[in-house]
Amino acid sequence: MMHRYCFEALDRSLRDVLRSPTGICSSKPFGGLVVVLGGDFRQILPVVPNGSRHDIVHASISSSKLWNQCKVLKLTKNMRLQNCTSGSEAEDTKNFAEWILNVGDGIVGDTFDDGEAEVKLSDDILIQNAANLFII
Repeated sequence: MMHRYCFEALDRSLRDVLRSPTGICSSKPFGGLVVVLGGDFRQILPVVPNGSRHDIVHASISSSKLWNQCKVLKLTKNMRLQNCTSGSEAEDTKNFAEWILNVGDGIVGDTFDDGEAEVKLSDDILIQNAANLFII
């Protein structure tokens, strides 16, 4: 959720701090250190107060000059499926995980011209009676 300027400032700072007489570190991103960023780029966007869609996209790390030097790794194994006690629970968890990925990829739902989409939720994931909820 951080603005790309934060990452670019960190990059410049690390290049300055780790600068060597040969100048090798100053030519590498983040001064040659490995930096790991985590998140889902489909869900976590930087906050730009009163910003338009263009402003928000322009503020993301993928719009930075550093992005070309980044390597994107994807998680491929659903660890929640290993903790399931029954076969039906594992199947339900797998189906829900696939549905969430399809929503994120824009496969599920009716997409409109303005970039928004309407996704219908099944009854089994809706809270029918909020009066019975116990909030901790």
